[in-house]
Amino acid sequence: MAVVRDLRVLLRFSGFRRLLSVRLLSQSADGVFQVALAAYVVFSPEQQTSPAAIASAMAVLLLPYSLLGPFAGVLLDRWQRRQVLLFGNLLRAVLAAVTAALVLVSAPLWLFYLAALSVTAVNRFVLAGLSAALPHVVDGERLVMANSLSPTAGTLAATAGGGLAFLVRIPAPDDASADAVVVVLGAGLYLLGALASLRIGRGTLGPDTIPRVRLSAALADIARGLVTGLRHLGQRRRAAQSLASMAMLRFCYGALTVMVLMLSRYAWDGGEGGDDGGGILGGMALLGLAVGVSGLGFFVAAVITPWAVQRVGRFGWIALCAAGAAALVPALALPLQPAPVLGAVFVMGLATQGAKITTDTVVQSSVDDVYRGRIFSLYDMLFNVAFVGAAGMAALMLPPDGRSPTLVMTVATLYAAVAATMFHVKRRNGHHRRDGGAVSPDRPTTA
Repeated sequence: MAVVRDLRVLLRFSGFRRLLSVRLLSQSADGVFQVALAAYVVFSPEQQTSPAAIASAMAVLLLPYSLLGPFAGVLLDRWQRRQVLLFGNLLRAVLAAVTAALVLVSAPLWLFYLAALSVTAVNRFVLAGLSAALPHVVDGERLVMANSLSPTAGTLAATAGGGLAFLVRIPAPDDASADAVVVVLGAGLYLLGALASLRIGRGTLGPDTIPRVRLSAALADIARGLVTGLRHLGQRRRAAQSLASMAMLRFCYGALTVMVLMLSRYAWDGGEGGDDGGGILGGMALLGLAVGVSGLGFFVAAVITPWAVQRVGRFGWIALCAAGAAALVPALALPLQPAPVLGAVFVMGLATQGAKITTDTVVQSSVDDVYRGRIFSLYDMLFNVAFVGAAGMAALMLPPDGRSPTLVMTVATLYAAVAATMFHVKRRNGHHRRDGGAVSPDRPTTA
């Protein structure tokens, strides 16, 4: 396989191997920590789980990426990146250990969220540091290859970390100590990531020169750059239309994710909201299965999207993704039973990732190169804010057990609106060859 061949080539670079080991350990720890957060907020008998609590947890996980992302690079250009990886992972290990202690003593939920927010905020700098360091460990000829494979490997590591967390948590006694054990596991992986970074020379990851511009001026320039990027996006109608449709599909995905979480916790736990240990463990197992099914949808989307875009065009494929979800999600989800809802989760994953791959390509091909970085920063912010906003809407609509035909039909209506809009855009743009073209299944989506 080409991917395996490319990875073998990259692994010949000792710097890349060492940097990749830091990424794999760091992102596997992220996966463990995210599952631990979900388990404590959603499945802990000590917590009265509600859609509002889930929405808060999602805000903790995602908003630091949205708000800190565009500004992280300014600081990274002033700090040695090896030190960012070392001290960032050490700090996260300490903060995760503090979070575990808060779980054990049943601290107020807001204090738990504050500790978890600190962990995910530091994560933004570590991930940006890993990406910024890549040009220092591979040659220019293989940089594109490294940029493609390294984040993908990290995503797989995060998924594996989440699976490991489920394996540890599900058979454990159903009390706060089990959640604390999972958090400590994440802290241990963060510590291993810090130790792995010591194998990299202190000055080998850059930056080669420290900018002389004052930090306050650099931050102000970033803010002005984002505004300029937003204006440029307003002049690129195709890119703006694709981003708007992607945000709406992400919104739908977020709303249904909260519903599945609540169904797993209460409606599918073996006893209508009961807190019996076996029921809760069954709900966690179903949630883990839902995560896997959604990932399968992402994978299928990556395989079929290039083929589909060649035949129906970029906007046509986004429209078909939305239309398929509009038809299949309510048909599968309205019974509110595990097996058909898992089918709806697969459809959601396929539609969301298929549209995202296509949107990435539209933005890359429609936006001037000098603005592309800023537009993708705005893209990431919009992507995560849409998900958190959807969780907020779900918190207002969902009953305690998560059974809400109204939410399902609301999401189906939004899917249908996106499909109709994109079909209209496609017709206005003419034959699909004018908006078609090959796409690459890059920049994968997380649950």
